[in-house]
Amino acid sequence: MPDLIPVLDKETIAQKVDQIARQISSDYKDANLVMLGVLKGAFVFMADLVRCLDLKQVTVDFVRLESYGDRADSSGKIRVVQDVQVDIRDKDVLIVEDILDTGLTLEYLKNHLKRFQPRSVKICVMIDKFERRKVDVQAQYVGHKVKEGFLVGYGLDYAEAYRHLSGIYHLTF
Repeated sequence: MPDLIPVLDKETIAQKVDQIARQISSDYKDANLVMLGVLKGAFVFMADLVRCLDLKQVTVDFVRLESYGDRADSSGKIRVVQDVQVDIRDKDVLIVEDILDTGLTLEYLKNHLKRFQPRSVKICVMIDKFERRKVDVQAQYVGHKVKEGFLVGYGLDYAEAYRHLSGIYHLTF
């Protein structure tokens, strides 16, 4: 049976989400912002983040990409399962993701979105796990940086389990 080692409790997460939301609100105060959540992992983070924003208008949409399946490591092969549904042409797009790990998925998504001709594309992640980065992808908004470990909770999963946890935990096998 795997063990769960606490990394971030729900109060710390709430403080980090509020801090990120204040920065996004400042940076996009006059923008036509589209927040694009990456399903399934980002849904919890994005819901909390959107509610903390202080902006006149925000459009919310989701994409669903697949690269992990039931594995603990990314397969490296990314496919779009659900594409962006709103018009992002000439708009500022903020990709919201649970974790930036190898960078392969976010690099793929950024390149995919370019064909829709957005004004800008930036990245917001709850977790930046920089040690395993395979491509040079940087998030402009980061909740927490970690060096290593497989993380679950607050939307992060392992084989579809543990998303419901209110904190973030290191899952040991």
